[in-house]
This record gives sequence, C-alpha cells and structure tokens, in this order.
Amino acid sequence: MRLANNDLQIKDMAKFELKLPKMGESVAEATITSWLKDVGDTIEADEAVLEIATDKVDSEVPSEVDGVLVEKLFEVDDVVQVGQTIAIIETEGDETDESKAAASEPVKDAEPVAPKVVEEVAQTVVAAKASVAPVVSSEGRFYSPLVKNIAKQEGVSQSELDSIVGTGKDQRVTKNDIKAYLESRSSAQKSEPVSATTSEDTKSLDAARSQSAIESSNKTSAPAKEKPKAEKAIEKPMTVAGGDEIIEMSRMGKLISKYMVDSVQTSAHVQSFIEADVTKIWNWRKKVKNDFIKRESENLTFTPIFMEAIAKALKDFPMMNISVQGDKIIKKKAINLGMAAALPDGNLIVPVIKNADQLNLLGMVKRVNDLANRARLGKLDPDDIQGGTYTVTNVGTFGSIMGTPIINQPQVGILALGAIRKTPAVIEGPEEDYIGIRYKMYLSHSYDHRVVNGALGGQFVKAVKDYLEAWDMDREI
Repeated sequence: MRLANNDLQIKDMAKFELKLPKMGESVAEATITSWLKDVGDTIEADEAVLEIATDKVDSEVPSEVDGVLVEKLFEVDDVVQVGQTIAIIETEGDETDESKAAASEPVKDAEPVAPKVVEEVAQTVVAAKASVAPVVSSEGRFYSPLVKNIAKQEGVSQSELDSIVGTGKDQRVTKNDIKAYLESRSSAQKSEPVSATTSEDTKSLDAARSQSAIESSNKTSAPAKEKPKAEKAIEKPMTVAGGDEIIEMSRMGKLISKYMVDSVQTSAHVQSFIEADVTKIWNWRKKVKNDFIKRESENLTFTPIFMEAIAKALKDFPMMNISVQGDKIIKKKAINLGMAAALPDGNLIVPVIKNADQLNLLGMVKRVNDLANRARLGKLDPDDIQGGTYTVTNVGTFGSIMGTPIINQPQVGILALGAIRKTPAVIEGPEEDYIGIRYKMYLSHSYDHRVVNGALGGQFVKAVKDYLEAWDMDREI
C-alpha cells in the first residue's frame, strides 16, 4: 500500500518552466541581477523569484504557480534571452500535456541487434565518456551552467570549449555559440568516411574528427576571433598615480556606454541649431501657474509646453517620425515622444509619452509629471519606456545653453532644449526697431543624415520654433 501511495505522489508532482517574460517590443534579453529565492524554497503564485535588468529598466520576475524551486538554470550576471527557461518549479498537480502524450505513446518493437554490435557500441561510449573531463572555467573564461550541461551531454572537451569564440557578454560562450559549434562539428563528421573496425581505428578516427571540428570552428569564426586581438593591440596600459581612485563602471553605466557608441557608429549624426524667443510663454506661465497649482495640484513646467509644440511639428513633418531597419524605412503612425529624465544615481532614462499629438495641454502636463515622478522614484513599468518614435532631452536643466545629443536608436532624431535666458535683442517696431530684454533659448536638433537631409532637419526644428513663438497669451488651461 505504501508503494502505491508513493507512486501516486510522484505522479502528482509536475515540473513548471519559469521563462523570461516579454518586456516590450525592443527588449530581447535581460541580465540576472539577483535571485530572491534559493533551491528548495517554497514559492507562491505571483511571488517574485528573481530580479532582472535590461538596458532600459530593472524589474522582478514573478512565479505563475505555487510550488518549490528545484533548479536554477542561470547564475547572477548571466544574460538570458526572452522566452528562455530560467528556473524549474515543482508543483503539485497533473503532469503536463507533453508528458502525458509522451507517456501514452506506444513503444515500438525494437529491431534485434547483434550482440557483437551492442558490445562495440558500449565500448565506444565508455571510452568517449572516460576521455571527456568535466568542463571548468579556464583562462579567465566563465561558462554558465547551461553551457557546461550542453558540453557534458554532447561530449565537448575542455580544449574544444576553450576554442569557441564567445559572442556573449565579456566574450562568454552562449547557448547559441556552442550549438553552432556542435552543428559545425556534426557536418565535419558527416563529411568523413565511417569505416572504423577496430578499437584503435575508432580512437584515431575520433581524434581526427575532433581536430577537424576544431579547425572548422576556427576557420568559421576567424574574423570574429581577430577582432578581440585587434582591440587588445591598441589597448594602452592603465596609468595610476599616487592617490588616484579606480572606480568600476555600474551595470547601467556600461550599458549606456555601449549603446552610445553603437548609435554613433550606426547613424551619421548631423546637427541644426536655432534660437527661439519664448518671452510669451514665459509671461503666460508666470500668469497662470499659481491658479493651476491650486486647481489641479500639479506643477506647470515648461516641458509639457515644449512637448506639445514638438508633437505638432512631427505631425507636420512625418518623415521625422520614422525608424530605420537595414535598408528599409518604417514610417510610424503613432507619435510617441521619449522624454529623457534624470535618475537618482545620475543616469538618464527615457520614459515615453504615448500618442502625444492626441493630448491637450492639461493631459500633457499630467502625463509629463507622472512619468517624471515615477522615474525619480524608480517605479517605471517596462511599458513606460517602450515604443518611442522621437526623443527630447532638456539640457537646460543642467545650465547648458545647447548640446549635441546622440540619437536614440532606431529613431532618426533627438531635440535638445537649452536653458532659457534673459538676453538683449533687437525688436522690430511698426516704425523703427529698438533694443529690449527677451527670454530666449536654443533648440539643438541631431538627426540621422542617412535618411534625413539638411532641409528636412532644419525645417522641422524651425517649425518647433514657430509654434513656440506664436503662443497665445490668452490661452486657457
């Protein structure tokens, strides 16, 4: 009776694969920053299991089921692709449909195999297992548990694994790298005649195949292997004087650095500058801001006013609201404005105002304030930073009068708002001109010269200026 009960308990246990969820249309991978649960811990549905970070935002991955964590497939700092299984949770319940289907399939009668053939195969397998030592991290290279698992199952030796060029973070060997190597090795084996008849011949053939596979892999990945060597050749030794402090870049800092360099290498950056007279806006805001705060309990800043003008200009010039993919241009229907906001650690994040052209000024104020506040508190959702079609950054916040911002890929333009300053200016009168004090600011427009010519880039920023200077002093909000 006990055996029956035990059997029943085993059958009632099922394995659930916790996968990395989709976090937005442009997010393909994430880095594991910490595990919140250990193997053996009980987990409830919707309880966070681990923390992850993308190039845009940090978030938690919750469990979809109740159960016990029985296996972690990745470690901290490993990069995981969206949809990959990151942990196994054992749950109480029925087996999965796949398991039932596999169990219910009838077993086909096996064809009789000659005892001699069985003995030869057994000897070959034993010899192969004995010749492959456990894979360990070597020569400063880290191998994830998943890669070690695959290497062990496929009989990949330490020397073979060390010869594979990694495409992951810090040139780590990823799952795709080792799979590509195995395919290369498999094709190399198929191309050679299989005529082993003795134990010694088998060993010789295995050695030749292994060497052929290594050479094939090296030839295939030669261009990729030369790149790190070239980089090392130009790398200069770090010089540190007495009292100097070496500071490790943060994870976010490394990601920002990489994306900035990638953007400059991708787009042909060109800038256009224009000065806008915002005296009317300055005086209008000064007149209405106190009543607005009392009525809406919201601050009325300049940012939503500028965002409204930029959304109108993008509607006038839809070819600025595009993205580039290879040799194709994607003309965006929605106008989604990215708004660069400062984080407490000094880094920047770009929350997105969706369908900005459809918001009135009050709606724009509330949306801008909400995103800015949640960005400062680190409470943005993944969806808040997805789908931007054009970006705006306010360099005037830091006292800069203008800037040359780097394009947020795959967009084709970004506008920097300079500081508003009181300046002497020539004012045209009905009869004669005179000198007066005006509030002015510079608009700096960076755009991708591969697809945006100087005329379009200049006309767009001129349209923004015109909207700002034509502000209605009697406007109500």
